[in-house]
Parts: sequence; C-alpha cells; structure tokens
Amino acid sequence: MSKPLALLFAFIGTLLLAAISLFIALRMPWMAVLCSLVALGFIGYGFAVKAKMRRKNSRS
Repeated sequence: MSKPLALLFAFIGTLLLAAISLFIALRMPWMAVLCSLVALGFIGYGFAVKAKMRRKNSRS
C-alpha cells in the first residue's frame, strides 16, 4: 500500500474513532453504535485493500 493511501486510511479511521467518543459524550448511543460499525467496516476494508495490493505486488 502506498504511503498516501495508508495515511488516508489511518486519518479517516482515527476520525471515525473520535466520532464514537464524541457521540458517547453527547449521549447519542445509536450514533455511537452506527459509527462503530462504520469504523469497523472501514478499518477492515483498509486491511483488505492492503492484502490485495500486497498479493498483486508479489506476483509482478
């Protein structure tokens, strides 16, 4: 994975985790749960992209 793409995934993942803490502080449990699911999916997608790019680069 290229460094700019990794930085983008890390930055957006961090923002999503910060949003979870904000929604907990604002006592909005449904938004915290929704944001948790989005964060989990986004971070998982980042790992999948990294693995796919690693496999693609190892074949070349």
